[in-house]
Amino acid sequence: MSSNILNVIEAKMIDFSKGQRCIATYILNHYDKAAYMTAAKLGVAAGVSESTVVRFAFELGFDGYPELQQELAEMIKNKLTSIQRIEVASEQIGETDVLDKVLNIDINKIRKTLEETSRKDFDGAVDALAEAKSIYILGSRSASVLARFLALYFNIMFDSVKLIHTTSSSEMFEQIMRIKEHDIIIGISFPRYSKKTVKAMEFAANQGAKVIAITDSATSPLAKSADFFLQARSDMVSFVDSLVAPLSLINALIVAVGLRKGDELKKTFDKLESIWDEYDVYQKSEDNQ
Repeated sequence: MSSNILNVIEAKMIDFSKGQRCIATYILNHYDKAAYMTAAKLGVAAGVSESTVVRFAFELGFDGYPELQQELAEMIKNKLTSIQRIEVASEQIGETDVLDKVLNIDINKIRKTLEETSRKDFDGAVDALAEAKSIYILGSRSASVLARFLALYFNIMFDSVKLIHTTSSSEMFEQIMRIKEHDIIIGISFPRYSKKTVKAMEFAANQGAKVIAITDSATSPLAKSADFFLQARSDMVSFVDSLVAPLSLINALIVAVGLRKGDELKKTFDKLESIWDEYDVYQKSEDNQ
C-alpha cells in the first residue's frame, strides 16, 4: 500500500459505494482522529455500520481494518501539530482517570517494544559498542534527555564518548567531523523526527562508522542509515512525548553492554566508589542521624 493512503482514497473515491464514500470523506477531512478510532467508532462518526468500515478496508487492499488504521497512524504521526495532538489526546484520554490511562498506555508501549525489537539488531548493537573506538550520541529536543542519560553511563564504561549538542547544524557537524570506521553513532529521535539527527546519521554512515538508530518505526528516516535498528514505541498522541519505552530499551542496552565489559566495569566502579567517598559526593546514611 502507498505510504500516502490519503491519495489512494481520493483516487478510488469514484469506485466506492455510498457508505464507503461517507467513510472516505470523513477520513480525508479528519485523518488525525480517524487513525485512532476503532472500526465501530469510525462507523458512528461517518454514519455507517462497523461492517461497512471493515469492507472499506478490504476495498483498499488491506487484510482488515487494523491494517488500515496502522497505515493512517504511520502516515500522520510526523504530521500532527502540537495543537492536533492535544485535540486527539483529549478525545482519547478525556479528563478523568488520566493517571490510569496514561500509565496503561505506557505499559502497552513497553510490551509492544519487547515484542517488536529485533534481538539480532540488539545483540549486534551490543557487540559493536563493545568493540567501538569512539561513541557519538545524538538526540535533540525531548530525545536529548535520553541521549544525556545514555551518555552518563557510557562515559563511565568507555574512554571516548561524545554527547553531540545540536544547537546549530554547523556546530553539530563540527563535533562529528572526525567520525570514522570503527566508531559508532547512536541517533535517537521520535515523531516529529529531527532533521539534524537524520543528517548526522547519514553523514556518519558515509564516513564508514556504524550507525545505531533508536526510533519508533522501520519507516522512520533514522532507520534508513542504520546498521542496527532498535525499535521503541513512542506514539502517544499528545503534546508530551512518551519516553518510557525508549528509556526502558536504553536501560537494557546499558545493562547488556555492561555485562559484556564484566571485570573491567567492576574495576571502574571500585575506583569510582573510592573517589565518591574521598570527595564526599553522596549523602551517607549516618549523616542523617
